[in-house]
Amino acid sequence: MLKKIIMIIAVAVLSGTVSANVQAANITVQKGDTLWELSRENDTSLENIQKMNHLTTDLIHPGDVLTIAPEKHYRVKKGDTLWDIAGAYSVTTSQIKEWNKLNSDLIHPGLSLLIYEGLYSTTNAISEKPMKPATQTSNNSKPVVKAAAASNEADSKEITVKATAYTASCEGCSGITKTGINLKENPNKKVIAVDPSVIPLGSKVHVEGFGEAIAADIGGAIKGKRIDIFIPSEQDAINFGVKKLKVTILN
Repeated sequence: MLKKIIMIIAVAVLSGTVSANVQAANITVQKGDTLWELSRENDTSLENIQKMNHLTTDLIHPGDVLTIAPEKHYRVKKGDTLWDIAGAYSVTTSQIKEWNKLNSDLIHPGLSLLIYEGLYSTTNAISEKPMKPATQTSNNSKPVVKAAAASNEADSKEITVKATAYTASCEGCSGITKTGINLKENPNKKVIAVDPSVIPLGSKVHVEGFGEAIAADIGGAIKGKRIDIFIPSEQDAINFGVKKLKVTILN
């Protein structure tokens, strides 16, 4: 375990105004409903409803359940991260990247992001049971489609955790993890601290927005569904704040 590690729990604050009381909703289609009428009633466009529900036509049927989400446009400010924006709007970084056709987590000031607010809490809740992953992460953290072996499917599972960040660049910090990794000598090593009863030490994991890492450390405050992400820069660790992320345990 890192000695005298600085635990960073400051909440990141986005510059700009965020509406926190508008959420996505699920609507059950009634007899006589049309997609155009539903779009008017919910102050959105027909095209947006089609996009959110992967519809190829405007034909709907009674009993269909449609997701309706408020459309927002957020202009990126200096210091913003995709994690911060996703957390503020109760969505995931993957969703923002999909909606805006982004190929990475890198964003820059002035960029206008399309966001469908509240979809994480209503349509993307994560069940903590074994899942069959459709992708495997390569060494450069870019997902590549690959058929998973049956044994790996049984071992992999996805959970939702509260994530904070820590650093070894502090006075008196040894920089040595519980499993013996020297983070001062290997500052680019992707490491997270975990509760071993939830994520076993030594496990390979994929952390949303961070990539593939190893569960190599523990911490006194890291209990239950909590992780601490190692970030070399103390300021970057402070900027990370507190986030709700998906973690896939790969083995």
